[in-house]
Amino acid sequence: MKSTIIAVLALAALVPAAPAPLVARTPPNIPSTSEAQNQLAGLRVAAQGPQTGYSRDLFPHWNTVSGACNTRETVLKRDGTSVVTDSACASVSGRWYSPFDGATWSAASDVDIDHMVPLSNAWKSGAASWTTSRRTTFANDLSNPQLIAVTDNVNQAKGDQGPESWKPPLTSYWCTYAKMWIKVK
Repeated sequence: MKSTIIAVLALAALVPAAPAPLVARTPPNIPSTSEAQNQLAGLRVAAQGPQTGYSRDLFPHWNTVSGACNTRETVLKRDGTSVVTDSACASVSGRWYSPFDGATWSAASDVDIDHMVPLSNAWKSGAASWTTSRRTTFANDLSNPQLIAVTDNVNQAKGDQGPESWKPPLTSYWCTYAKMWIKVK
């Protein structure tokens, strides 16, 4: 009996363990539900402005954060696990969990960095009157939940839509998504 237990334990040691499920890393400063409710009460509701004059280029983004690392690479490292970068700070390996759809990716090319409040949406909500400096800060905001690594085609399906017409496919993430949206708005 004792030798059987030892043999089973020895075999168990040789069998590779299944990879641990990837835990979603979260952007900074997601408010609590009560904080989001207070922030929502303070938002000014107004008709959406026109798209006239909008260009993504008016929001300089993916600025250098440190050394060769830009905002995109910084978010990939923050939101991923075991991320390895090359000398240009490009992610060459790692794992990313997309909270929008629950998918896990091992290639950075399968991941987009979503602007929680899309740049076009911000333009129509008042960013058209902002300075270039303010738009740059908004497009590269690492201190609020404005930037998040997600599945590329899910981000592309979102486009410049707000939560009134688009929500993440993973319904269990809707409340977090709403709190993030409110904080950024």
